[in-house]
Amino acid sequence: MPDKLSHLDDRGRVQMVDVSAKMPMRRTAVAEGFLHAAESTLELLEVGELPKGEALAAARIAGIQAAKRCGELIPLCHPLSLDDVRVSFERVDLTRLRIETQVTTTARTGVEMEALLAVSVAALTLYDMAKAVDKNMAIEGVHLVSKTKEEAT
Repeated sequence: MPDKLSHLDDRGRVQMVDVSAKMPMRRTAVAEGFLHAAESTLELLEVGELPKGEALAAARIAGIQAAKRCGELIPLCHPLSLDDVRVSFERVDLTRLRIETQVTTTARTGVEMEALLAVSVAALTLYDMAKAVDKNMAIEGVHLVSKTKEEAT
């Protein structure tokens, strides 16, 4: 097992971290972010009446797809087989929608980047689908909420 994980080789060049000596574990990461929009925009979003259609369904699928493709999009991320990806939405006040993702795998490395990418792409999809009715939206607060690992069974 290496003393420390590093994305730098002995000469200071970027490299993928070697996780081959690590044991596969069941790993879960939860991330969240927020879409700030006008109250009327979020109401249209919730009932599926935006001009582009059912934005929540599209954003859920986009988030799942993003998590599955993380290894292709983020340099040095290990391509992972994901066991589960969940994307959920909760209106937390009149002008703010919470987007949460939960990603699970059994692997030698975690799924934090997959969860963060899923939130980001889901939020961008909502933004794209609602931009025709709201020019003042903002995506904020994308961050990792938690990560866990346990022995694989």
